Amino acid sequence: MRGAFSPPTPPKKAFRVLNYTFDWSIIISGKYFDWLVSGLVTTLKLSAISIVLAFILGLIIAVMRMAHSRPVRWFAHAYLEFFRNTPLLVQIFFWYFGSYKILPTAVNDWLVSTNFEFAAAAIALTIYTSAFIAEDIRSGVLSIPKEQMEAARSAGFSYLRSMQYIILPQAVRITIPPLVNQFLNLAKNSSLAMTIGVMEMTYQARQVESYTFKGFEAFTAATVVYLLLSIAITALVNVYNEKVLNVHKAT
Repeated sequence: MRGAFSPPTPPKKAFRVLNYTFDWSIIISGKYFDWLVSGLVTTLKLSAISIVLAFILGLIIAVMRMAHSRPVRWFAHAYLEFFRNTPLLVQIFFWYFGSYKILPTAVNDWLVSTNFEFAAAAIALTIYTSAFIAEDIRSGVLSIPKEQMEAARSAGFSYLRSMQYIILPQAVRITIPPLVNQFLNLAKNSSLAMTIGVMEMTYQARQVESYTFKGFEAFTAATVVYLLLSIAITALVNVYNEKVLNVHKAT
């Protein structure tokens, strides 16, 4: 005789609903708001300095990459391959822990007396981003017809003068979209500076979370700030592009 049939036991719930109370007031007023504002200022300062230096250095490396001298081209190529193919976080640690082996003692002493963590992050961001900017500019230069360089040289311009006055201005205008992407990446990559103690936006959000246990609110605020920063940079570049386009149409 078969035993009585018993229905299967319903499975237990695999999770519990957390009783979490969202409190946005901690990040819109008081000292924690001041912390986040201070982090935003540091992020903007770090990004601005690194962007300017990375563009200048990338421009120099791009010109070296296309130079007639073979050793100069090899140096630029090695520079690009090394810094484009190693992680940014490793490079930040490299400059933070290894600068005393590379930079002169006087330079290191000056950096320590000012803000060594900030300087190490700026150096790493500048060198890392400049490698990508150099390749973008080189691509723009290669898109310029060779006849323009030949005409400049036949008119008496040297190679560097031809690049400075004729080729590079056109190449930079062509490469504005990829350059904007590099600038946006740099602004977002600046968050890695928190790993060496730079008190930028992500670092301050982490501090707010540590003191208040309100990680969702703190990092939501940081996310929104990074998003607005990216949108603002893109909007400024779009305005610039429209002005340039209108000038070209007018002429």
